[in-house]
Amino acid sequence: MGVSTVLFLCVANSARSQMAEGLARAAAPSAYRFLSAGSAPGTLHPLAVAALAEVGIDISRQRAKGLSDIALTAVDTVVTLCAEEVCPVVPGHVRRIHWPLPDPARVAGSDAERLAAFRAARDRLRQLLPTLWTSNPKA
Repeated sequence: MGVSTVLFLCVANSARSQMAEGLARAAAPSAYRFLSAGSAPGTLHPLAVAALAEVGIDISRQRAKGLSDIALTAVDTVVTLCAEEVCPVVPGHVRRIHWPLPDPARVAGSDAERLAAFRAARDRLRQLLPTLWTSNPKA
């Protein structure tokens, strides 16, 4: 069996999909490859970097990418992470999973409140991600 490629997809590719990519790379078996992209890519959010650094994962070198930067023919699974916005659609025959996570980058408030939103997204992703590679997730 070859490597399974999973694409995490949202709009800006600045927070949720970037965190999912970093968390998955740190936790998944080696038979998986992880990518992330957005339909309207922005820039990697510094609080996404901070929230993952708290759990020992460095995503500071990742960059926001658009769908045109991804070899979609190599993707086996697309995980969309949009909640309040319209998720991008990837054509083709792929396994599709939808995890509606609120965008922590949209949270207003103090620095502590904003970081708490990124931590909540990180922690929810940590619960959901094992379902990609095991039939008995602990989430």
